Amino acid sequence: MAEAARYLLYFQYCGTKYSGVMKTPSHQPIPGVQNYLEGAVQKLRPINEVNISISSRTDSGVHALCNSAHLDIQRKEGKPPFSEQLLVDALNFHLKPEPISVLKAFRVADNFHARFRALSRTYVYRLAIGCFHRSQLPVFERNLCWPVSNGHLEFWELTFRSRSFLYKQVRRMTGALVAVGQGKLTPRHIADLLEMRDSRAYPQNIIAPPGGLFLKNVEYDEKDLEVEESKIQ
Repeated sequence: MAEAARYLLYFQYCGTKYSGVMKTPSHQPIPGVQNYLEGAVQKLRPINEVNISISSRTDSGVHALCNSAHLDIQRKEGKPPFSEQLLVDALNFHLKPEPISVLKAFRVADNFHARFRALSRTYVYRLAIGCFHRSQLPVFERNLCWPVSNGHLEFWELTFRSRSFLYKQVRRMTGALVAVGQGKLTPRHIADLLEMRDSRAYPQNIIAPPGGLFLKNVEYDEKDLEVEESKIQ
């Protein structure tokens, strides 16, 4: 029997219509991005049950310019493993017309793990300065940023990079920065919140909405993206 090949996938999506990136059960009305990814893989007719391991969880309404995941694909006896480019092309064909796209694929070692091997994750939060309501935004920006003030319309980006993040951490930090700028919180309030080390103390009404948040990149050691030639043949 042919051995399973493990791949690292980089993929992107507009998260507006999904429950998040993670897979949801069949009875839930709104699926996750993972549901569609696994559905596309199953159409390639692997003989194993494919379970995609996502590196970075994103919530409902959050987008990704580049998320990552690993999966194992075992083909029928006599069929070679998919080449990286063929896998990308085939998955994108089966993902149509969803706003989900596979960017790249790498054949990786059998012990590679997309989540635990990640060196860092980079998020970008987009703010619209110049309006207070999404109806005032250009139609193609309405689910892609957070309108926070009046004036001349311009877009700001806040970038956050770390090995990992806590639940809603980037949205909390963004909301706190905006609240200080609007005079709803003072720097002293932020210091007090940090000293408490209790997420329950954070004011819930200043968490930034999900639509402005993008996972920009997941970084790995380049050596982890190399596999022995004997494994590919």
